[in-house]
Amino acid sequence: MRLSVIIPVFNEHATIRELLRRVDAVDLDLEVVVVDDGSTDGTRDVLGRLGEAGPTVVLHDANRGKGAAIRTGLQHVTGELVLVQDADLEYDPEDYHRLLQSLEERGADAVYGSRFAGGRPRMTLSHRIGNRLLTAITNLLFGSDLTDMETCYKLIRRSVLADIDISSNGFSVEPEITAKLLRKGIRIHEVPIRYVGRSFAEGKKISWRDFLGAVWTLLRFRVTG
Repeated sequence: MRLSVIIPVFNEHATIRELLRRVDAVDLDLEVVVVDDGSTDGTRDVLGRLGEAGPTVVLHDANRGKGAAIRTGLQHVTGELVLVQDADLEYDPEDYHRLLQSLEERGADAVYGSRFAGGRPRMTLSHRIGNRLLTAITNLLFGSDLTDMETCYKLIRRSVLADIDISSNGFSVEPEITAKLLRKGIRIHEVPIRYVGRSFAEGKKISWRDFLGAVWTLLRFRVTG
């Protein structure tokens, strides 16, 4: 089955070229769609030099958020399976194989790559606590047994995503997708993945405001579906 990889990008001039090289090196049938979400740091110049042999590149006129970029990406993918890849170097594209193997062996509709299932990933204490709390709230509200709800690596069948109306524009897209999958009774499987987190000084963008937004999103979609 073909895997469509959506890469939302916002001001990742320092990492986007290397990230695309790593994705291209994965030995799989991949379709790559890059959505530049209004970058102003030269990222667009890098994308503009990729040529026709490179990935599909879609440009937003202004910064709208990760959720909006994912929605745009979904309009351009054609593969049976969809995965979102952050444009930094925190996640290792070689882990696509682990996710796909788990989905095929289990006949699953959704497989998450868990940063916590395989050990202690490198991340700041605040992000570690925030991720643990959000996952615990998810499990409490939806009766799930996840270890990493906020992971970027969510491998989902495109037919399943087509039945989910994604409305979040920012980082709240992560809890929204999870909440709507669980509300539909879809079992989310997990596999361990590698992860090397960035600090704020290195370009990390998510903050405590996003934590509060995620909590509100989980509560809202627990009630409204």
